[in-house]
Amino acid sequence: MATPDLIVHPRWLIPVRPRGAVWSDVSLVVTEGRISALMPTGEARQCAAREHLDLPLQVLLPGLINCHGHSAMTLLRGYADDHSLMTWLNDHIWPAERAFVGEDFVRDGTDLALAELLLGGTTTFSDQYFFPNITAERADLAGLRAQLCFPIMDLTTAWAADAESYLTRGLALRDSYRDHDRIEIGFGPHSNYTVSEATLSRVATLANELDAPLQIHLHESHGEVQMSQEALGERPIDQLARIGLLGPRTQCVHMTTLSDDDITAIAASGSHVVHCPRSNMKLASGICPVPKLLRRGINVALGTDGAASNNRLNMLSEMQMAALLAKVSSGEATALPAIEALELATINGAKALGHEADLGSLEPGKWADMIALGLSAPATQPVHDVLSHVVYATSGAELSHSWVAGKALVANGMLNTLDIDTIHHRAQQWRDQLHAFNSQALQQE
Repeated sequence: MATPDLIVHPRWLIPVRPRGAVWSDVSLVVTEGRISALMPTGEARQCAAREHLDLPLQVLLPGLINCHGHSAMTLLRGYADDHSLMTWLNDHIWPAERAFVGEDFVRDGTDLALAELLLGGTTTFSDQYFFPNITAERADLAGLRAQLCFPIMDLTTAWAADAESYLTRGLALRDSYRDHDRIEIGFGPHSNYTVSEATLSRVATLANELDAPLQIHLHESHGEVQMSQEALGERPIDQLARIGLLGPRTQCVHMTTLSDDDITAIAASGSHVVHCPRSNMKLASGICPVPKLLRRGINVALGTDGAASNNRLNMLSEMQMAALLAKVSSGEATALPAIEALELATINGAKALGHEADLGSLEPGKWADMIALGLSAPATQPVHDVLSHVVYATSGAELSHSWVAGKALVANGMLNTLDIDTIHHRAQQWRDQLHAFNSQALQQE
């Protein structure tokens, strides 16, 4: 048997599976990037390993899985706040993107996002943005795990001129990462209001043939649903079901405006829902009925959306918001308990991405993607309930360590694979350019 690379001795361990378990005096063994054993700490301390790591004030848990975002939009954080969804898109975000988005913008915005994701506990993220080739390169260098759904629209952008060129470039990118162990390329049709039915049908066929993940913004607001009914005579979900776009590899993002028939269609198709509570609240888009979906057997995962509409990429904050929003919207304090909120950000995210066998819980045989949170600060004392503290009391500042496939990406609160000073400097340069652009636009109004 190979000598373990790392044995971690935490104060507490939350494996996620079995459900609700919180263990003390249990250590985790990592061999060749995977969890090879969980064993009593006293026994583990006697084992030979390349490294033993004591975490006497920390809880060890699976790395969080952020199932929806637009990483490079960190550079638009706070750029156009306090607008409705379509005003935000049409009058602010899309004009700025037309003016600035290119390879350098995506490189610098993605690096900023990756730093924030890592320091907030995310080890796997899903992204849908222009120049996904650059996002893939940056994620690879930083060491995170990623699902990149290349954008597909019937609009000309800096990355592609038309639907055919989006598909051609995206499929070439998928081929180039076919055998990568941390990066998977999928399809990202933006929505049914930016993509024609002919293109959506072709995407459905290709995704099915390639057994590829597919992610789409769906039922994000009442206005979107109404627009579809006026233009097509049917709700977006009905259109996607009719053309075969729904299915076990489909991830439906937002889902705030749902009828009972919509929920039945999602449940029947085996599609997944990605809940983005903070973004939906900020844009006043609506509330995804998470408890109702879970009761129907629908897998619900969690995402931050982009920093332009959140304005954070912090999955610990997103877990808390999901739990609180479910309670206040349903009038039931038991609507989404801490364990279910944590599952949204871990094992449910792994299911949505199609990687439940390898990610989402701390079990032997799975990748050693995990994080450690310190619970010694005043805001997390006293520790009556570790699981409750993780969901309701943490903010991200508690993160001390993060690993992907056993490789330490954060150690003692410091990033190992990213230069934070360079990232901040480049972000400020983009801020100056965007500020000048916005000032000029206001003068022309």
